[in-house]
Amino acid sequence: MLAKRIIPCLDIKDGQCVKGIGFEGLRVAGDPVELAVEYCQQGADELVFLDISATEEKRKTVVKLVDRLASEMNIPFTVGGGIKSVEDVDAILKAGADKVSINSSALQRPELINELAAVYGSQCVVVAIDAKLEGDSWNVYSSGGKQKTKKELFSWAKEVEQRGAGEILFTSINHDGSKKGYAIETLNQLAELVNIPVIASGGAGCEQDFVDLFINSQADAALAASVFHYGQIDIPTLKKNLKQHKIQLRYGA
Repeated sequence: MLAKRIIPCLDIKDGQCVKGIGFEGLRVAGDPVELAVEYCQQGADELVFLDISATEEKRKTVVKLVDRLASEMNIPFTVGGGIKSVEDVDAILKAGADKVSINSSALQRPELINELAAVYGSQCVVVAIDAKLEGDSWNVYSSGGKQKTKKELFSWAKEVEQRGAGEILFTSINHDGSKKGYAIETLNQLAELVNIPVIASGGAGCEQDFVDLFINSQADAALAASVFHYGQIDIPTLKKNLKQHKIQLRYGA
């Protein structure tokens, strides 16, 4: 069994870290570099940095900010937002990122997953999937949760794995910002379907949500934002709690 990971997520818009509910009502949560340094000191296993307006505004990820983050950090981090080509990934990795996350660009041109995996290896490619439960179907959305696509969560997840993705970052739009726990049943279905790590996102509200996730699902990592940004959950305390529940972590409490 792979050790579980705790991953704070920094959603970036206009150079600031922001957070909303269900991808709406964004408010500023702080300076991304300051938050990144704090999470490194607290013992986060990884960080995810998503320029959430890059695709919508038709611009590339701010590479200079990635460079600033890399100069201050000592843990792995993933960068996403506006990545559409091998050249985009090359710039981000040279700036210091360890992995890249693609979402809308993969939906628009799935072959991009194959191309990135061929050049950089699957371990470098994370495909983020934002989906919303509507009726009986988990429908996939693009452009920061704003545009409904014709893709369905489980078939798309299998396809991205077959195309060479190394990890899937699944965000339940229904759960995002709700603080009512992760979409555990759906995460289990995903984990049963694919043979690559699945990162859970959307719904963390208290330490017990992380405990429930790792005990009751096969998710490999827990990603959260507001509970960390606003000091509602302290990472060292969270890790001690998880350790008491016999949950193996990449970096101990």
